[in-house]
Amino acid sequence: MLSHPAATIRADLLRWTPADPAQAALRTEYVAFVDAGGDAALDRSGGPEHLTASCFVLTPDLSSVLLCFHRKGQFWVQLGGHIEPGDPDVASAAFREALEESGIADLTPLGRTPLDVDRHALPGAFGSCAVHWDLGFVALAPADAVPVTSHESEDVAWWPVDALPPSVPPGFGRRLAGILTALAALPPTPAVGNSGSL
Repeated sequence: MLSHPAATIRADLLRWTPADPAQAALRTEYVAFVDAGGDAALDRSGGPEHLTASCFVLTPDLSSVLLCFHRKGQFWVQLGGHIEPGDPDVASAAFREALEESGIADLTPLGRTPLDVDRHALPGAFGSCAVHWDLGFVALAPADAVPVTSHESEDVAWWPVDALPPSVPPGFGRRLAGILTALAALPPTPAVGNSGSL
């Protein structure tokens, strides 16, 4: 891990300008949380509340999202998890988790700045973790990519962004809609190709 990971995360958060006022307000709380906790804010053993990294994996035309059925949570959710000591930054943690949980080797990250923040309480099945301060990143997968279920989930599958399964966490639809809105505001990139969606 970087010698001062909290400072790196703080800079990443401040580099991001959310269009949604609620996300902007929550980002301010994230910065305060990192300032108060320092590097311990990344460490799951540092306390019941800590940062996590997740990745919204989408098809190039942004019509489908890859979700895993979380073994502990018993819901469909984006890929992600805890930041590990070998991760150089939060974005790397998100993309590592996406690779590990999907088995898709040729993911294309869309930037290294978070496009979503979400703080949520966790049920008792998550053990000592009481609250996750999640940072959401985005990657694209080939349209014909076939995911492989990892040991951390019971299933992994593509879902249309406008027809999500009923068993998603509260607020997940809002998070995904915010991600899609943020992507629509970005200039076209070679990674997206000529889909016309960005």
